[in-house]
Amino acid sequence: MDPHSRPKYTRVLLKISGEAFAGTDTGVDVNTTRGMAEQIAEVSRAGVSVAVVVGGGNIWRGKVHEEAGMDRATADYMGMLATVINALALQDALERMGVPSRVQTAIAMHQIAEPYIRRRAMRHLEKGRVVIFAAGTGNPYFTTDTTAALRAVEIGANAILKATKVDGIYTADPKKDPTATRFERLDYMEVLQRGLEVMDSTAMALCMDNNLPIVVFDMAVPGNIRRVTFGEPIGTVVQRDAKVGMEVSR
Repeated sequence: MDPHSRPKYTRVLLKISGEAFAGTDTGVDVNTTRGMAEQIAEVSRAGVSVAVVVGGGNIWRGKVHEEAGMDRATADYMGMLATVINALALQDALERMGVPSRVQTAIAMHQIAEPYIRRRAMRHLEKGRVVIFAAGTGNPYFTTDTTAALRAVEIGANAILKATKVDGIYTADPKKDPTATRFERLDYMEVLQRGLEVMDSTAMALCMDNNLPIVVFDMAVPGNIRRVTFGEPIGTVVQRDAKVGMEVSR
């Protein structure tokens, strides 16, 4: 039997950065958003429960304004609102493909989205709907990485799929260092000790405490979400007791 004929993960939390929505420009690129929706639709139609956490960096970069003197909490709340715009764009793209979806926000805005209610989110997933979580955790000082880890644990996801612009975690930035090599597997503690930029330390600690695997992969390659979900060996897997340093791609 083909080992990839059935999904390895039956419920996943996909983390998409805000920059992914922008394509080569800023704002929300229609074609890029459609491409992401097509990959999500493919996995959802294969019977996998899919939840998504989106960032807002294509619309709002709070750090720049903080450095100019803006209050950190204000900047973070503005960033949360930016994620809602991306979530609605993704929902629209999915719905036009015939994939039912729901946006749930951690900040109440009843006219455009549901409030985040864990049991309601679980029910949507059980009915085959894609659930898109927006507005972070609803609190400043927490990143969307932490949101992804928190929501993944709450909904009982089998893994977090961290979509990036590179095909995994490297020993150094592969765009700057041609000698950089890619890890196939890493342990949570190794990621923290090496200071590798996978997810922030709060998110990583939450995943480690709950033994939740993280798969870092390149979403720009069509079909990669399905490949990861069905267990094909692409990207880098962060999990407990991985054989650290022994599986590095040259």
